[in-house]
Amino acid sequence: MSLLPVEEALERLLALADQAPIRELEMLPLAAADGRVLATELVAGLDLPPWPNSAMDGYALNLADYKGEALPVSQRVQAGQAPQQLQPGTCARIFTGAPLPSGADTVEMQENCEVLPDGRIAFREPLRAGQNVRTQGQEARRGEAVLSAGSRLGPVQLGLAASLGCALLPVRRKPRVAVLSTGDELVEPGQALEPGQIYNSNRRLLCAWLQRLGCEVLDAGILADDLQLTRLALGALDDVDLILSTGGVSVGEADFLGQVLREDGELTLWKLAIKPGKPLTCGHYRGVPVLGLPGNPASTLVTFGLLARPYLLRRLGVAEVEPLAIPVPAGFAWSKPGSRREYLRARLEQGRAVLYPNQSSGVLRSAAWADGLVEVRENATLAEGDHLRFIPMSELLG
Repeated sequence: MSLLPVEEALERLLALADQAPIRELEMLPLAAADGRVLATELVAGLDLPPWPNSAMDGYALNLADYKGEALPVSQRVQAGQAPQQLQPGTCARIFTGAPLPSGADTVEMQENCEVLPDGRIAFREPLRAGQNVRTQGQEARRGEAVLSAGSRLGPVQLGLAASLGCALLPVRRKPRVAVLSTGDELVEPGQALEPGQIYNSNRRLLCAWLQRLGCEVLDAGILADDLQLTRLALGALDDVDLILSTGGVSVGEADFLGQVLREDGELTLWKLAIKPGKPLTCGHYRGVPVLGLPGNPASTLVTFGLLARPYLLRRLGVAEVEPLAIPVPAGFAWSKPGSRREYLRARLEQGRAVLYPNQSSGVLRSAAWADGLVEVRENATLAEGDHLRFIPMSELLG
């Protein structure tokens, strides 16, 4: 069976996500909406700013009235005050953010002004109409869509909503994701290790990652290598949007998870042209989507970040789901081209991507050391200084 290119695997997963959108929404106060996905577009209910205001501390005047003479100050306007109409032949002392008096159209910053002994203001620099004035509606007009449905809400988006006077926002409900691991060799941190056993790192990695993505996580624990126990464990996973597993889904003799999925649902095993992380499972169990990631920690990280994360975001209605990648020069040479696309744990040093020395799929420490992943494409070689794509870890984890 030929290996599935990464782009094609992502395209298939996003198509599946589009068929199972999470449509339910809830209204949340701004303080509780960080990290959530906006369910409907945010429309401005007022002009922003709602009136012209000063961008500087200085003096407001009507430029058409000004003949180059020093002007008396007729009023003082601070932020939060309602000004009077500007008297002809005068200027107004004004502060940053204060409403512009009716009749004024220009503000000169105080650094370019001189207060004469009689209190009049002399303007030392040439003036331009509209300078240092924030016009009404320059940021948004009433009725204008300022955030699209599917926007992920962060500090900036929440600040924008607050500036429009929004106290509540409609967001998609949290996806409910059941996370489970397979294998008798796995034990939980804090327990004693018996011969042949290892601590389960993947479940903690995925649970924390899913919570960052705004998911409600059901920790389904470790599945023992037992057919009946596996069937009972899966049968208890009701009212979830996704079953996410790591390890053990194949066609081997001890593949009890795969057997239950084949008997009670559907199961497709993809072999991806990606390293680390060749095996990926996709299917359904009693109508619930299932994604099975490879069990090695670095493989879990790469496949979740590049495939499962975009799938979940798309189900929430997010349009742009792929992480941002930036071109950087390689701080290493790559002389052995491979048939799979490789995602190597790397960090930036003096502007170049350098690799962690051990790129084994079982070494999670490489990702803790790294700033991100560099992509080496299929059948490619690299010389130091050649450019390649770098995906920051902050893009993957957020």
